Amino acid sequence: MKRVLSVASECVPLIKTGGLADVVGALPAALRPKGWDMRVLMPAYRTLREGISDWPEVFVEEDLFGGRGVVKAGVLEGMGLLLLDAPHLYDREGGPYNTGGADWPDNPQRFAALSWVSAKIARHGLGDGWRPQILHAHDWQAGFAPAYLAFGGPRDVGSVITIHNIAFQGWADASMVDALRLPRHEFHPGSLEYFGGLSSLKAAMVTADKITTVSPTYAAELMRPEFGMGLQGLVEARAADVVGILNGVDEDVWSPEGEEIPFGARKMKGKTANRAALCAEFGLDVPGPLAVVVSRLTDQKGMDLLPQVLPDFIEAGGGLVLLGSGDKALEAAMNRLVERFPGRVAVKIGYDEGLSHRIFAGGDAVLVPSRFEPCGLTQMYGLRYGTIPVVAAVGGLADTVVNANPAALATGVATGITFHPTDAPAFAEALRRLVALHADSKTWGQIVKRAMAQPVGWDASAAVYAGLYESILRT
Repeated sequence: MKRVLSVASECVPLIKTGGLADVVGALPAALRPKGWDMRVLMPAYRTLREGISDWPEVFVEEDLFGGRGVVKAGVLEGMGLLLLDAPHLYDREGGPYNTGGADWPDNPQRFAALSWVSAKIARHGLGDGWRPQILHAHDWQAGFAPAYLAFGGPRDVGSVITIHNIAFQGWADASMVDALRLPRHEFHPGSLEYFGGLSSLKAAMVTADKITTVSPTYAAELMRPEFGMGLQGLVEARAADVVGILNGVDEDVWSPEGEEIPFGARKMKGKTANRAALCAEFGLDVPGPLAVVVSRLTDQKGMDLLPQVLPDFIEAGGGLVLLGSGDKALEAAMNRLVERFPGRVAVKIGYDEGLSHRIFAGGDAVLVPSRFEPCGLTQMYGLRYGTIPVVAAVGGLADTVVNANPAALATGVATGITFHPTDAPAFAEALRRLVALHADSKTWGQIVKRAMAQPVGWDASAAVYAGLYESILRT
């Protein structure tokens, strides 16, 4: 087996704040049949420390940005894990990146430490003899890993950075160059300097052998100012090394056949029963399509458009179940929709994994009106569960949903509804199309079955990752 070290700040089933954790947690199992042994390195946050007390130590760094760091190795659900136990950096209340809504002020050091250790493991290996041939970093939190590897002298390990969301860039003040153990002579616009400061994501994009993004369309979008967030020039300059690889979903975890009320493309009565159960759970009576939303409540996700388009959708017979949290003003706006449309709109602020499964199992359509969406997993869950995606035509949404226009309907390839641009008029028109399609039971049934037949797992994407790793092997 060839060896790859995956470095990230979160990973299912240990800790999750977004889709990054799902991807990091799914890749090891997907790559193993392709001949790759992937181990995941991540911080040992407070909630994880007790569970690894008896794990063996396989790496020690005495001076890790203010204290001692120890890497402990274990296996969880068949996945090889390496947890960096550095209490001075990770043993604290709150989330992995912030507490009370404010980022930890030492985040640059906290995640530089993760990157520093990963680069040393790549160069020298672990105490148990395991040493990677590829270092795969994820997002800004692991962004300095390829840089430390590149600046540390000759190397025989290839490196990859995956951009899950370019909006988060790992900013640090220029005065921290020495504190972050970066070479001063690399602080210039062609390398580490970024608008007068430092960006760990830019550092990775400059130094990694390959740059991947989580969908082909997003890879192309990143060369445009409205999507590139200041890094579009660098993406374009390295276009030959940029590869868009779609994420997948864990088809064992997200399985309509495995839900409490099971169903499948050939046994759709269970879908009807799930819809009835979801409506009963929230006290809804919806004559038309039951739309669902499972999302962070942010403008990026287009959630501010919902109050604008929902009244006409409700008037046409539709209903909505929403699960999510985020911007407090948007949370309040969603709750006002419940007050305005009792019996047709239900909102649960927060996140509940079990409820999210019931929502996808019971919904008719899932709404994803994102202004930008690197890949998106929500629409894939929708396809898997026959919950028709209604999505903005951006990023991975455009790559995974075939719009039900006349040509697609005539040739039998439609799997959902897409709209562009991401604004209220276009979204409202998409919802009108949803109502019309749902009313045509024969056509609707065909779209549902076609959606459920779409490949949304990891097999194809894992093969692309394996090929990418092969292309940069040095040993």
